[in-house]
Amino acid sequence: MPILRFLHGSRLLLRPFCFASFSLIAACSFNEIDHSNDFENNGRDVTALKRDQLYLKESLPPSLPYPDDSFREGLTQQQTYLNRLSERQFQLDNTEVDLADLKHVAYEISLWLDNPKYTPHLVAHQLAGQDQRGNVQITGYYVPVMPVRHLPDEEYRYPLYRKPTQTNAEGRYPSREEIDFESALAGQDLEIAYTADLVDNFFLHVQGSGVIEYEDGEQKLLSWGGVNGHPYRSIGKELIERGEIDRANISAQSIRQWLDEHPHRMREILSTNPSYLFFSEGLEKPVGAANVPLTPLYSAAVDPNVIPLGSILLAQVPKLDQAGELIGHEFRLLLAQDKGGAIKGSGHIDWYQGIGEEAHRLAGQLKHFGKVWLLLPSSNPSSR
Repeated sequence: MPILRFLHGSRLLLRPFCFASFSLIAACSFNEIDHSNDFENNGRDVTALKRDQLYLKESLPPSLPYPDDSFREGLTQQQTYLNRLSERQFQLDNTEVDLADLKHVAYEISLWLDNPKYTPHLVAHQLAGQDQRGNVQITGYYVPVMPVRHLPDEEYRYPLYRKPTQTNAEGRYPSREEIDFESALAGQDLEIAYTADLVDNFFLHVQGSGVIEYEDGEQKLLSWGGVNGHPYRSIGKELIERGEIDRANISAQSIRQWLDEHPHRMREILSTNPSYLFFSEGLEKPVGAANVPLTPLYSAAVDPNVIPLGSILLAQVPKLDQAGELIGHEFRLLLAQDKGGAIKGSGHIDWYQGIGEEAHRLAGQLKHFGKVWLLLPSSNPSSR
């Protein structure tokens, strides 16, 4: 893969301009990030200058990380999405962006892909992060492949549901506990398939989409089909706060292991997240909230209130070894094509890893900090 990697020591290429509102604080503050993310070797730069604005305008690095061919396909999908939109503006705290800006960035990047010697006329706007020091937690998500049955039996008895057409008397859909443990949706003909593991269902909800495989070999892609409207609560954070898993060891794999070892507490823990996701059928490839196919290792889920869908990002993403330990960072271009219930604010993006077990392994290990820049036209008069 012809990715141009930036040396960690070359940070001077991306050093921010100083704003008068910056605070020259170099020490780590315990309340700058959630304590569940405060673990050793988490990739967070605690020496970065602190500021009170969402975006910091910087010069574009002399060289962008050149992507592989799949990025070009993803960029084409990105442009398709942007061309479907009507003109609009995005007020992102201290930075204003309109649809024409996002289209121009995609155009500049496409020119550069055709001629790598071309210098895109772009400016990088660094995201403040939850700690206001530019540190953004980068987690991973993927599309699993799950064995299922058309009809329930003694083993395959946990349904995956379409979204109900009716709410209850209070105008609400039932909670996770009511659906999974009290059969609140039974008898409504909403079942798509049946799985052998309720925990698998839970993680499929977290991922937002997945491939199911029936007993006859038929495969079907399940995509995001809506949610029940209840607030999202991370069970990983819940287990950390209860002292069940150390925050340095939290991952999808460690959560699964804990649930396997404590089956009598599964209902208690899963029900702490009342949010529930429903699925839709019929698509051939996983799609995100922008309704375009996701591109492995280039698509990202963002909070659209902070990063507009259709944006192109420059990101300093974590590099992990086989054990999931951080060994450095590398720069990548990312496409903001998705969103998620757990992705809120400027301190978190979710990086799409692909389909299957290797993508599962990679996604489950990612929980580290990096940095993210929104790319905008250098002539954008609204940015300030």
